[in-house]
Amino acid sequence: MITKMSEGNTVAVSGTIVRRNLPGTKTCNYSKWAEEPFDEMDSTLAVQQYIQQTIRKDPQDVDLILLAPDTQDEGVWKYEHLRQFCMELNGLAVKLQAECQPETCTQMTATEQWIFLCAAHKTPKECPAIDYTRHTLDGAACLLNSNKYFPSRVSIKESSVAKLGSVCRRVYRIFSHAYFHHRQIFDVFENDSHLCRRFTVFVTKYNLMSKDNLIVPMLEADPSAPGGESEA
Repeated sequence: MITKMSEGNTVAVSGTIVRRNLPGTKTCNYSKWAEEPFDEMDSTLAVQQYIQQTIRKDPQDVDLILLAPDTQDEGVWKYEHLRQFCMELNGLAVKLQAECQPETCTQMTATEQWIFLCAAHKTPKECPAIDYTRHTLDGAACLLNSNKYFPSRVSIKESSVAKLGSVCRRVYRIFSHAYFHHRQIFDVFENDSHLCRRFTVFVTKYNLMSKDNLIVPMLEADPSAPGGESEA
């Protein structure tokens, strides 16, 4: 029997506390259950749950979100964060669909200097930007959910961890296209989620991308970052 508790959406199932969004939960109450210490999370999905819990607490606190618990395996930590990035990037992809049309954005570009080929095809080729976005997120989901490379959520082989860098490079291009070609959509999304800044700090912290490829100004030293002011 499930009994609704007085705080948020926390429910009790036969004396065990379960955090769940019940049918009919209002948007303002969604996922607003009591926090749980990481060392008390008894689940194979504990790392994902902890990351999402920290994001809900304060999406602006990028350093705290990326701070791994002392006992946490680094490979699993990087893997779970990348899964979370891809899930949240679907929100940006949905927003882009209204404006990023195949007729207007015929290539996946970022400024006039960068044109990206889509690796979803047998031979990489040019794709409209919105198709590139869909193909890239679909491809990332297939890889990150692959039983061949990632059969476990608690232990990951180094050879599989090595594949995360290529996923990071590809999904980052979604940020860069949105920033340079759909700036208003990007700014609204970023001011709410702080996802691009978190991603930039993440790949920099773990050396998953070259700084030369991080073309969206997101770090504190970048005066043109969304929400910031540039010097006159």
